[in-house]
Amino acid sequence: MKPVPHRITCVALAASLLLAACAVGPTYQRPTVETPAAFKEGRGEWVKAVPADALERGPWWELFNDPELTALASQVEVSNQNVAAAVASYAQARALVAQQRASLFPTVDLSLGANRSGGRGDTAERSSYQVGIGGSWEPDVFGRLRRGVDSARAGAQASLADLQAARLASQGELAINYFNLRQLDAARALQADTIEGYQRSVKITQNRYDAGIVARTDVLQAQTQLANAQAEQLTLERQRAVLEHAIAVLVGKAPGNFSIAPRPVFAGMIPDIPFDVPSTLLQRRPDIAAAERRAAQANEQIGIAQAAYFPSLRLTGNIGAASATIGDLFSTSALVWSLGASLAQSIFNAGATRAQVEGARAGLEEAAARYRQTVLAAFQDVEDQLVASRVLQQQLALRQQAAQAATLVEQQVLNRYQAGQVSYTEVVTAQVTAQNARRALVQAQSDRQVSAVALIQSLGGGWRGL
Repeated sequence: MKPVPHRITCVALAASLLLAACAVGPTYQRPTVETPAAFKEGRGEWVKAVPADALERGPWWELFNDPELTALASQVEVSNQNVAAAVASYAQARALVAQQRASLFPTVDLSLGANRSGGRGDTAERSSYQVGIGGSWEPDVFGRLRRGVDSARAGAQASLADLQAARLASQGELAINYFNLRQLDAARALQADTIEGYQRSVKITQNRYDAGIVARTDVLQAQTQLANAQAEQLTLERQRAVLEHAIAVLVGKAPGNFSIAPRPVFAGMIPDIPFDVPSTLLQRRPDIAAAERRAAQANEQIGIAQAAYFPSLRLTGNIGAASATIGDLFSTSALVWSLGASLAQSIFNAGATRAQVEGARAGLEEAAARYRQTVLAAFQDVEDQLVASRVLQQQLALRQQAAQAATLVEQQVLNRYQAGQVSYTEVVTAQVTAQNARRALVQAQSDRQVSAVALIQSLGGGWRGL
């Protein structure tokens, strides 16, 4: 093998070094998006975003001071299969970064060989042995490989944000299902009391009918009301079972092996929600971080596509030995070596490179638009939850007043019916009104807790620590 002159190799190396600063492609800039000066439903001021999605959020569910919820939420991290899938996806993204980074370095191969040949007649048998080390390297002259690494790194960061989003979504869904289940526990307890009251009403009307004081229609009305209440209790039981099954799946367990003991009296703690939370908390939202990183990843693809306009340089080198005997394999006379350099450039591909560049630019525009939409949707989400928290707090006080008043009316109308002053239709109306008011009060308490969870989610995991 005729070696390549040192001058050619030196020229190739010098060219690669001189062109190393010639990386092509646009410099990434975070897409601009319109942001308000402050939350409309709060008093927080918005400042220029500095990604903070990696900040420690802490166990936000502890704000509700419910040990059972805390125990369930801790299982999501290790047992939820959506989270497990996101963890595996992040591991794949990190492996891709390592794979892309390896392309920046030379590859070295070792080869060993032995051969024995011969034939009929006077052809003597011969042996041959070979050993060699070869290497190749593609200098990243125009930045294509480095942009590949940066693109993979941005993808890994987006995958990490997706993992955080999966955790937050699963934990939030668990908390919402848990509070709705507890609301159903309280509703079932109220319904049981209502059924007991309706059973007494059936006895009262039956006694008055037997005494000839009222018509049989009063008894039928009371029996209808009781049967409807009992049917509604079965509906509540079904709804609770569905929520319990959903919680089981969220913590990675089969519904048949999971149960939550009923808690008839549930006065869960509602966190003190600060309505002056700063809009900087939106920086902690993992979906915003993921969208921004995907925009950065799309930007790197433009540089990768543009690098195809320029030639690629490849350096190769080999050193080895060949001999008929193993003893002579490592002698100086058996040593051979070679160095080489090659340039490759596509001179015609019918506009494929231009199309790739245009497609990459369009990909960046798409990613930027998705990022802006994600940010705007995040502001809407926070505003919605802030107004919901404020309104629900006021509604809860009104629901309490309504429930108290309706219960008093119910008792008074029943007393008047027993005294023969009103018809049983008025009793039914008062009882239904009181039942609805008490159910609405329980629902309002649950809505406040669910709204607090939704606000925590919309702020990327709570407001603590900032």
